[in-house]
Amino acid sequence: MRNSHEAGERSGAAGGAATSSRFFFAIARYITIPASMLRDLKKLGKETLVYGLSTVVARLLNFLLLPFHTHYLTQGEYGAVAALFAYMAFFNVAYQYGMDQAYMRYAVEKDGLSDEDKFSTAFWSLLASSVLFSALLFFSADTFALWGGLPGRGTLVRCAAGILLLDALSTLPFADLRLRHRAWLFAAVRSLNIVLTLALNVWLLAGLRLGSFGVMLANLVASAATMILLAPVAAQWLRPVFKGSLWRSLLRFALPLVPAGLGSMAVHAIDRPILLHLTDEATVGLYQANYRLAIVMMLVVNMFEQAWRPFYLQRSKEPDSGPVFGRVLTYYLAGALWLVLAFSLFMPDIVRLRLFGVPLIHPDYWAGLGVVPIVLCGELFYGLYMNFMASIQLSKRTDVLPWATLLGAAVKILGTFALVPYWKLLGAAWATLASYGAMSLMLFFVGRKVYPIPYERGRVLHLLLAAAAAASLAYGASVYCSGGLCLLSKAAALLVFPALLWATGFLSQDERDALRRVSRA
Repeated sequence: MRNSHEAGERSGAAGGAATSSRFFFAIARYITIPASMLRDLKKLGKETLVYGLSTVVARLLNFLLLPFHTHYLTQGEYGAVAALFAYMAFFNVAYQYGMDQAYMRYAVEKDGLSDEDKFSTAFWSLLASSVLFSALLFFSADTFALWGGLPGRGTLVRCAAGILLLDALSTLPFADLRLRHRAWLFAAVRSLNIVLTLALNVWLLAGLRLGSFGVMLANLVASAATMILLAPVAAQWLRPVFKGSLWRSLLRFALPLVPAGLGSMAVHAIDRPILLHLTDEATVGLYQANYRLAIVMMLVVNMFEQAWRPFYLQRSKEPDSGPVFGRVLTYYLAGALWLVLAFSLFMPDIVRLRLFGVPLIHPDYWAGLGVVPIVLCGELFYGLYMNFMASIQLSKRTDVLPWATLLGAAVKILGTFALVPYWKLLGAAWATLASYGAMSLMLFFVGRKVYPIPYERGRVLHLLLAAAAAASLAYGASVYCSGGLCLLSKAAALLVFPALLWATGFLSQDERDALRRVSRA
């Protein structure tokens, strides 16, 4: 719950990602036409797996908290924590005000200032502002809780003030690790933070029965431990110096990033506070738990995003880069549609799986399962948004991105206010889908003008029709069957999707040959 857009993680995703990657590599090994396109696609697949590994591990560990929380927190307690973490997502932007990015930008410049000067100036700035912000939040916690729709939750807000302070101070050491390519240490500290959070949640909730306070206390202790682990990194560069001219330069770079950060948080997290004000804590808890079940698409999109940007930036000068980029979107959409279909169909069965005699997700939360397919589709559109980002970046029209974020935020806010009074948590989910859809469409239409990419539109339509046919079959079968027969019909629907693609000429002869060879390998 530390990141409002991550929203949760599922333990089966890592194996699925690895299996998909191996399958992709095997296909790529057999396809020989065109060789340059396949070489680049194979490179993208490998980088997706490598870049996403540490993120996947951390998020999957965090996802383990979801079943635990649904069994040890009431919907109201869970909703209060979810809403507070959504507020914290906005506060994080204000606490950090882009200083970590500014530090990384200026740390690489040869301007006569030492590394110690740059790190110290940025760190003392963050320390002073964060202490001030947290002091104000701590001493006005009860008032903030009342205004934020969380009356009587002042203790949770005080914990949040401590977490925000510690996390803000951790940003510069983390940025320094990235800057100096110490990726393994970065990943280790992040993973240890999640492991400690997980262990403390088990002890404080199952052992001491502290409820929502236990969740916040676990995160506070984990943030403190993270800062302690990063202390040697900070101590290496921290000195009692503060360069005023450098500080002003850092702020000139950092502060313009704040509005974009707030807009991004609005797109990803504003629905929880709005839902809280329009309904109650229990509805927010029901929404959050089921939103987090969409972990698979979140992981896929996040892993793809980390590899996609360097891929298209490095590949853009090649003569066949356009067709390669278009083919990437086709393959992304094929995999994403299958995942949306699979987890939309089987999520009601997954949450009922019994572990140690109890269902994976507490039955009190099953009523919100209708949220899952909508959120999965929303994440699919966010992946399309990242695909269309190539045209914007390569044409250097990044001035469009704040407007796309603003559009997404506006759609999210207006949609949530408009739909929640009628459809409750489903209205919030539809607003999320509409927000990501609007952002992706804006980049698509702008990209057509500034840097046209020959997307395989016929094949994209083919994919959508095949997915719609499979989903219709599954829905129709679910109306007339139950039990084991229903499971068989869902499995059949999943097979119908690739079968239709094979039977209706979606695959090229080269792709067909590759699949045959893979099946015999």
